[in-house]
Amino acid sequence: MSLLAQLLSACATNQQAQIATVPQVDLPRFMGDWYVIAAIPTAIETESFNAIENYKLDDDGTIATTFTFNKGSLNGKLKTYQPRGFVIKDSGNARWGMQFIWPIKAEYLIAYLDEAYTQTIIARNARDYVWIMARSPAISDMDYNRLMLKVADLGYDIRKLRKVVHQEVMHQKAQHESDINNQ
Repeated sequence: MSLLAQLLSACATNQQAQIATVPQVDLPRFMGDWYVIAAIPTAIETESFNAIENYKLDDDGTIATTFTFNKGSLNGKLKTYQPRGFVIKDSGNARWGMQFIWPIKAEYLIAYLDEAYTQTIIARNARDYVWIMARSPAISDMDYNRLMLKVADLGYDIRKLRKVVHQEVMHQKAQHESDINNQ
């Protein structure tokens, strides 16, 4: 067998199935703030703290997105990015193109969304980046572990997940420790 045939065969066996998205997303209900709980981050967010993604459905059907975080620490320099989301037709609103720079639209797949619209997983078929997000800056360990297992089931290496620390969570943790010490 030629070297080219061997390489093609190896590539074919390493390909993973396309990531399934949720069947339907109620876009108005999905809009608003989502706190990034953990991620396999892009290059711009490897040192993110207080990371929040905000979505606003515009009249033209596109999604105005504002992604903010503090770089390097809880009090680090505030970074703001404003990509635009484009819902892919006939996707149940679960597949988007996220445009940071014209004309490139990055794949954005809503791979998990709980019924209450309080927790979600955003994935990519390349399995290079993933985001676990919630409507609050903290979730229970049980919920985090459940979502982490869902990320693993999607074919990601969960050892690459980075938890994102939020100011409010740090305040709650300090308050909890203070309460325990005062008992």
